[in-house]
Amino acid sequence: MPTNLSRRRFIGVTAAAAGLNLVPFGFPAEAKAHLVTWRGQVMGAVATLQVHHHDRAAAERLIERSLAEVRRLETVFSLYREDSALVTLNRNGVLIAPPTDLITLLTECRRYWELTRGAFDPTIQSLWALYRDHFSSPHADPDGPPASTVKAALERVGFGGVTFDANRIILPQRGMGMTLNGIAQGYLTDRVVDSLRAGGIESSLVDMGEPRAVGSHPSGEAWRVGIADPEHPERVSDTLNAVDQAVATSGSYGFRFDPEGRFNHLLDPRTGASAKLYRSITVVLPTATAADALSTAFSLLPPEDIERILQRLGEGQVRLVTASGETIRLQA
Repeated sequence: MPTNLSRRRFIGVTAAAAGLNLVPFGFPAEAKAHLVTWRGQVMGAVATLQVHHHDRAAAERLIERSLAEVRRLETVFSLYREDSALVTLNRNGVLIAPPTDLITLLTECRRYWELTRGAFDPTIQSLWALYRDHFSSPHADPDGPPASTVKAALERVGFGGVTFDANRIILPQRGMGMTLNGIAQGYLTDRVVDSLRAGGIESSLVDMGEPRAVGSHPSGEAWRVGIADPEHPERVSDTLNAVDQAVATSGSYGFRFDPEGRFNHLLDPRTGASAKLYRSITVVLPTATAADALSTAFSLLPPEDIERILQRLGEGQVRLVTASGETIRLQA
């Protein structure tokens, strides 16, 4: 992925124009709790953190501790930092003594790669670079890169060939690269949730690129989450309730390589083509890591395959808006 672009889908749980992914609707603030909010950027994505606490100073300390953890993890996963562990791996093809968090996340990648039968694959970096370079060139063919170059890029895609353990990570081919932007934002969100809970927080909204509700709203009700309209992302088209759940949304309009929108960032690691089945997909699962990874993979899978995966997981909800505008809801 190029350093000046984010994989963020620009859609999510609330109006994209507001720059927020998760907001409560219509709840009064709890009289005895302070709401402390932080907004910024994490790994190129808009990020927010809202903490309810009776002691404002304590809440601010917890937020600062969480942000320190996020900054540390950015040095591991970011494609926007030349000194990150991931950039070093992609540059050299091997990483000796990798950070523990990188091995942990690659283990999660392997799980979702297997669960989706290859639809989730972090080794699509060569495909991304191909489409980026093609459409960045003057007078680019609007029909996309030649089939031969797509085929060549696909030969450098395949997470099954990546080997890793606590001692080293090895990419099997020269020119192969990984992007963890299809899962790392969710992982960061989950780590912040862990940090806040260790500090005694029972009610919070955490969004480090993928949002997750901690507990219920201080009123005792569920957090009500607005889902952006894929045709008009500044509008809310639907709502859902979330208690101790993460919500991730992917859509083909999140980033488009070409002005016509025929080629988008949701690239199929099996064919090299862009996702075209859905206008948007929203996944609700207990962890942001899972919701992040599966919202990406589900963009490439038909409803029957998504339903099969949900049944295998034994949990989760999925809301699909098809290319024709039909809404389909699936649940484990």
